[in-house]
Amino acid sequence: MTEKIQNDKLTQPLLLGLACGLYPVIFYYSNNYSLINSWKHLGFFICLFLIVPVVAFFITRRILKIDALSRLRKYTFPFMSLLFFLVFIELSLYAQFRLWFTLGIVIVSVVFAYFLYKHLKKLVVFQLLLAFIGLFSLVPTVLQQLNYSDAWMQQPDDIEAAIFKKTPNIYYLQPDGYVNFSEMDRGYYEIDNSDFKNYLEKNGFTLYDGFRSNYNATLASNMATFGMKHHYLNYGFNLAETINGREVIVSGNPVLDILKNNGYKTHFIAEVPYLLANKPKMGYDYSNFTKEDVGFIGTGYSKEKEIFEPLETTMKLDSLQPKFYFVEIFKPGHVPSRKESSLGAEKEKELWIERLQIANTTLTKAIDIIKANDPNALIIIMADHGGDVGMDYTLQARKKSLERDWIYSIYSAQLAIHWPDGIAPEFDSKLESPVNVFRILFSYLAENESYLNKLEENSSYIIIEENAPKGVYKCIDEDGKVTFEKV
Repeated sequence: MTEKIQNDKLTQPLLLGLACGLYPVIFYYSNNYSLINSWKHLGFFICLFLIVPVVAFFITRRILKIDALSRLRKYTFPFMSLLFFLVFIELSLYAQFRLWFTLGIVIVSVVFAYFLYKHLKKLVVFQLLLAFIGLFSLVPTVLQQLNYSDAWMQQPDDIEAAIFKKTPNIYYLQPDGYVNFSEMDRGYYEIDNSDFKNYLEKNGFTLYDGFRSNYNATLASNMATFGMKHHYLNYGFNLAETINGREVIVSGNPVLDILKNNGYKTHFIAEVPYLLANKPKMGYDYSNFTKEDVGFIGTGYSKEKEIFEPLETTMKLDSLQPKFYFVEIFKPGHVPSRKESSLGAEKEKELWIERLQIANTTLTKAIDIIKANDPNALIIIMADHGGDVGMDYTLQARKKSLERDWIYSIYSAQLAIHWPDGIAPEFDSKLESPVNVFRILFSYLAENESYLNKLEENSSYIIIEENAPKGVYKCIDEDGKVTFEKV
């Protein structure tokens, strides 16, 4: 095989280049499709995983024709083939290079090239076989994307034609993984958060005890929130990712449509561009991140910005036009997603408490800015889900459990609202989960309580993989009781 590779046939560098990149690109797409489902991403990954190694093999073949390098010919292609393959796998797994991991790859590739160069043909066959097997995972993922329908967001009434009779500026502050005050001092938390609670009450916020999320991940939760409907996790079985999640949240949804129909200028401000990771079309009028801020490889956490300057600056613009702000604050967050990243439940709780204090500081500063410039604003502090405190890592949530504190560690979510003039609507007792918050809010703004006749069930849903048949289950019912019902 080595002698054949070193001849002048066009097919050899082409075959080697494609072989070492095909499986990694298939693997990357199969496991990260919702992060990279754009044509720009496809072009980038074809260039990186396929064209780059092919070109590298062609150039190397020409260089190796130099007589002084002839003795390296039999080692070079085996080294390059394994090196490219393993480096691409590293990128597929971690979306970055890790120094010691990469160094290990180089060493393994050198050892393979020196001692096992005669087995290059077997390596190529193995790479191509993996690529073929990988198609069985990629094809269903792509088909699921192609068959996606946004029909689930269709509203059961005419709320999308709602006409607001009052149009205060609306600020939706979303602290990631911020548990409700009613859960903070019990269960797995047992944390004294009274200082921030007192601050909110002193500043005219109404607190909603027992509020809980409908889903346990940011994308899934926000899809239901901005869609004002349940999707029942039908669009993705990944822990954090859902098909078209970012497009629903950032590009277009009933909430944005209704706000724009009522003359609102919409603003998206975030600490990191997590919701822009796949470069979706921007449906907001303003964003503090652009597509250029987001790399082609990564999960949207690589670049950070503070939220205060864009918040304060945009508040002073277009003063005659009502404004809506969606402000993402990525603390306190939750425990690590995977076991290998966890320091254990006890240590992770300590870290969560540290991040809670940072979140409180950020929220306090944001609220102070808003109230100083817009004292009669409608301010919503609503978390996307709980912090998973008590767990070592969030994937443990996929084990069947009927333990109340365990479930509420996942789903308990903060809700506090500063109502204009300090007067909450009489029906604010219906605020129990995110899926209904904007429908209730629009009923208040439109002074039309008929929209309350079509509230969604305040239930919560979870993906289960252990101790029960794999599937989606209702884990909290309409009344807030822990249950376990297959969807």
